[in-house]
Amino acid sequence: MRYRLPKKSKLAGWFLFIIVSVFIFLFQVQFNQALASDESVVSSGHSKDDIKRGERFFKGLLPFERAGESCVSCHTLTQSDTLNWNPSAMDIALKYAGNDFAGFQAAVMQPSGVKMTASHAGFNLGEEDLKTVKVYLDNLAQTGTNPTKPSFNNLILFLFLGVLLTWALIELIFIRKIKWKIVPVIIFLGAFGWQAKMIATDAIKLGRQQNYAPDQPLKFSHKVHVGDNGIDCKYCHTTVEQGKSAGIPASNLCMNCHVIVREGTNSGKFEIAKVVNAVDSGKPIEWVRIHNLPEHVFFSHAVHVGSGKIDCATCHGPVETMDIVKQQNDLSMGWCISCHRETQVNFKENAYYEHYTKLHEELKAGKIDTITAEKIGANDCMKCHY
Repeated sequence: MRYRLPKKSKLAGWFLFIIVSVFIFLFQVQFNQALASDESVVSSGHSKDDIKRGERFFKGLLPFERAGESCVSCHTLTQSDTLNWNPSAMDIALKYAGNDFAGFQAAVMQPSGVKMTASHAGFNLGEEDLKTVKVYLDNLAQTGTNPTKPSFNNLILFLFLGVLLTWALIELIFIRKIKWKIVPVIIFLGAFGWQAKMIATDAIKLGRQQNYAPDQPLKFSHKVHVGDNGIDCKYCHTTVEQGKSAGIPASNLCMNCHVIVREGTNSGKFEIAKVVNAVDSGKPIEWVRIHNLPEHVFFSHAVHVGSGKIDCATCHGPVETMDIVKQQNDLSMGWCISCHRETQVNFKENAYYEHYTKLHEELKAGKIDTITAEKIGANDCMKCHY
């Protein structure tokens, strides 16, 4: 006679199986990241000990009696939300990866330029120790920095709520051990409601990236160029009045100034040298786009800036105060619609709006005193989605 598990035991077994499977998945992800981290110290031609020793010197763990700042205190290994004018560890690693030790040693111990000379004043490291630093940086150039580990906090919370929800259902339908039935009902409604809130919140965020401020290949500060030096936006973004895109300036345009200015007050020679190298090599600087709209949305700078005379700060915020440019607004459809409803269009002495004869007549007759973008069809669906 075959033994069969009770239905309640089967449900409990499946429930336990799901929980164990989830935790195995999370453990596997963490294990793969740890494995990748172990592989990242392998470099051809050098021992792991040399790389580790160079890393300790770079991070200031050696020598024990050191008096000055460590390399990593200026040349960081991780991304920051504030602009560090010093070149990052990866920047240095990539620049000197193809150079011999003599060139690297001269750059560190006998720097050129006011900024770097002041930063390296009193820096003293023996030749053999500096060689291990070069080995560490060469390895860093090959493997890159350790990637930031993803956070599973929301996922774990979502799964935990799912466990509570499932338990509450099983208790209400099958087990029925708890005397006060209101308890599993409250737990079920609470877990379900919180999960629904998490899903709705993340769904709303899809395609939006407010406060997005990625690392750029070159430390260009709008605060310095626009705020301090007073350079007009249109000088660099030359197509903003005629094109769909504002345009990213070519390196040759930068050289209009930097053919003479070769050392920055904050960044020294390192960042400006990237512009010079880009022009000399003919390889453009690969800037990272910050403001991205979904593919099904049409937006033209020519209409807004060229015809509508909208100020750049309306959408992009006070860029003249930003060292690191970020997306100021969420650029959602609701944000755009509200702007169209509130923004007054300047019809006077603007040839683009001459064909709106009826509105011009109503303005002259005093029937209306203002015209918003909404009144000329800015909120028509087909304006942006066609």
